[in-house]
Amino acid sequence: MSRPESLAPMISADTATGAVRSPKTAELVARTLRRMVVDGQLKDGDFLPHEAELISHFGVSRPTLREAVRVLESERLVEVRRGSRTGARVRVPGPEIVARPAALLLALSGTTLADVMTARTAIEPPAANMLAENGTAEAHDELRRLVDAVPAAWEAGTLAAASAQLHRRMVELSGNATLGIIAGMLHEIGERHTAAAISGATGDKKMAKAEYMRLHKSYVRLANLVYARKGDAAEAHWRRHMEAASAAMLRGHEKTRVRDIMD
Repeated sequence: MSRPESLAPMISADTATGAVRSPKTAELVARTLRRMVVDGQLKDGDFLPHEAELISHFGVSRPTLREAVRVLESERLVEVRRGSRTGARVRVPGPEIVARPAALLLALSGTTLADVMTARTAIEPPAANMLAENGTAEAHDELRRLVDAVPAAWEAGTLAAASAQLHRRMVELSGNATLGIIAGMLHEIGERHTAAAISGATGDKKMAKAEYMRLHKSYVRLANLVYARKGDAAEAHWRRHMEAASAAMLRGHEKTRVRDIMD
């Protein structure tokens, strides 16, 4: 997207009347620019106004402005290409911005996979209810596509990735942004845990096939209940699914910690 023609329409009222004067000027400039992103005045892909225009508006020095931009860059709200004449470009982050730090905190605290599964079991069934009762037709259709995308083979990598994506998107599609962000934070841990559990169950092909059939049948039932907008039934079904999945996935991983499966 092109740069805004003028900075003035995008500036909040508290800074539109004069230059920022504060011992922490760079942080205040960064706060104003951050608010513009949050309010949608600057959208993903937009470039910040030219440096000279920002310096003039805020009444700050070039080093101060560049420090403010570095603050936003450290938050992954803007992307700066060094040596480029186009300046800083807005990059609205997704859950991945907190996923890695969250995984690190869980690893440092000695959190077990059992702890993570308990959290997932707490948030996913209510999300299934919300998706069924309040989700759009497009959201319901996407859930069906995610079920159809689950591979018909008991392979650790591909099945774990498809399964983890279904779990994550089901929560995100529920419409509750907070639960969606939590699901995004736990996504990589869940995928790696699923892959480890599948790898440990591939020895007996007959049993593996039976496990896959139960898994796929459960996914299809979830999609059908959501599509029929039976919220309570979808929640009850998914709670049973998560409890059964937790028991199966933690078999042999009762004391496995997050740090044991993350890089």
